[in-house]
Amino acid sequence: MRPSVNRFSQASGSKTNVIEPIKKTRVAEEVADRVRTLILNGTFPQGQPLPSERVLTEQFGVSRGSIRDAFRMLETIGLIETQHGRGTFPRELTVDRLVAPLASMMKFQHDLQDELMDVRRMFEPAVARVAAARATDDDLTDLQRIIDAQQRKLKKGQSAIVEDTEFHAALARSTRNRVVVSLMATLNDLLVESRKLTLKQKGRPAKSIEGHEAVVAALRRRDAEGAARAMYTHIDQIADLQSHAAEVTDDSGRT
Repeated sequence: MRPSVNRFSQASGSKTNVIEPIKKTRVAEEVADRVRTLILNGTFPQGQPLPSERVLTEQFGVSRGSIRDAFRMLETIGLIETQHGRGTFPRELTVDRLVAPLASMMKFQHDLQDELMDVRRMFEPAVARVAAARATDDDLTDLQRIIDAQQRKLKKGQSAIVEDTEFHAALARSTRNRVVVSLMATLNDLLVESRKLTLKQKGRPAKSIEGHEAVVAALRRRDAEGAARAMYTHIDQIADLQSHAAEVTDDSGRT
């Protein structure tokens, strides 16, 4: 038999503060957030069904309707699935499954795009700083190869969104830190729509290449602070162009 859900009440740390009666007015949203947390921290593990609606109703102090609504929300974003006759199970967590709903929201909410740029300003200069100390000659060759490919596409009037994305991924790899590589992959997934938008702007592809060249030049000098400044400037320019592109889009019919 599967252990009783009461075992969660004895768990320590972050597992206990989410199993308690809910008092907020947006009940279903709060239930969904609590269940999501319990899935992510392993309290509700993959391969085992979630506690029944009746048990969760008692644990959270809410109605069964709220539990069902919460499950529908989590099923919509791909965190759980209902298997007929077996119960409701957490789904395997992948970057795509976690990022896709946020990326979809960001396509329509410019304030989230602005906040993502803030994250890039915090994160990517630090990546460039570390890369300046750890990048090998092969890493520098790979980064230059990507820039050269960008330049060739620019001359032909072709989109270089693949190379623009790959540059930042390659820079992350040069840190030799797998967590940094994974975080950059997540950022790149979230940035697809904004890159599509800004790379269409006149002068944007050339600015992208200039920014990348400045970062690589600092890496070659092993200038950690120079690499961080170059990356910060690069992201700042992108943010300005993105803001302008959003304004133009709104003015032309809010498409």
